[in-house]
Amino acid sequence: MLYIMRHGVTDWNREYRIQGRVDIPLNEEGRRMAAEAAVKYQDIHFDLCYCSPLKRARETAEIFFAGKDTPIIYDDRLREMSFGICEGTQNVFEKPDCPLYNLFQDPEHYDPPAEAESFAELYARTGAFLEEMLPPEVTEEKCVLIIGHGAMNRSIINRIRNIPLKDYWGPIPNCELVRLI
Repeated sequence: MLYIMRHGVTDWNREYRIQGRVDIPLNEEGRRMAAEAAVKYQDIHFDLCYCSPLKRARETAEIFFAGKDTPIIYDDRLREMSFGICEGTQNVFEKPDCPLYNLFQDPEHYDPPAEAESFAELYARTGAFLEEMLPPEVTEEKCVLIIGHGAMNRSIINRIRNIPLKDYWGPIPNCELVRLI
């Protein structure tokens, strides 16, 4: 079986700031969410966890698996999508002139700003991760959890569920499990 989870909440989440690769830690609410998720999902035994190396995902994994012997493997391919020079921007949904506006409103026509990652680049790295680390025989024999980020997680979910780019975005609540396989 394969599950995916988005990290707990950060201060930048609450400020509606685009985080991307900026290495923001969880806030107290995010730590509480991870601890509550550990209790909520305590009956699911995970054989393995793959995790983004960014602090907010790492902290979530460490709290979620505290006291358990589940191995956590950090993989750079699970980092959040890079939003380049727009990282740290607040309220992009309200700014039609922001280069990230189309990322969320019209993903098929998203043109990445300087130093940002395209959807093709994101899909290439997460696809390489899936092919290398999670061939079907792994998820048939083991229960695996991926802990990552909103855009990165969505690329994996959409790939597995064959969701087209135009329908890229869907809710991924913080610290909630989504079963993929």
